[in-house]
Amino acid sequence: MRFWDSSVIVPLCLNEPRTARLKRLAEEDRSLVVWWTALVECYSTFARLRREGIFSQTEEEHARRFAVQLLAEWTEIEPSNKVREQAGRVLLLHPLRAADSLQLAAALVWADGHPAEHEFVCLDQRLRAAAQREGFTLLPDLA
Repeated sequence: MRFWDSSVIVPLCLNEPRTARLKRLAEEDRSLVVWWTALVECYSTFARLRREGIFSQTEEEHARRFAVQLLAEWTEIEPSNKVREQAGRVLLLHPLRAADSLQLAAALVWADGHPAEHEFVCLDQRLRAAAQREGFTLLPDLA
């Protein structure tokens, strides 16, 4: 199991240069672990792409359906006091926005204090840097 940030779930639902590599990672994973807001964050990205004229309404609907299919297979880390406390802590240490602090906090709660034994799948550079400093192994390799 790996923790999957929304930045890597979106490409699973689209057809872009990193999609094939991320789909291979997803196929290797028994169950994607995600933060509770992942589906909404995906919907937000799809809607923005439609508003910007990059997506048609049909493409947005297709991406949303695919995200819902993923939802049926993933494990969600739900809101809790532990997640909120971790988010507050990581904001003291890392230059993250609130939503990203919650993503990282959810991953830390999932890792149960042992991030070095877990993988964090993410494309967002700032969040990757924070997750690496917390001890997670990062995927995919962006080199």
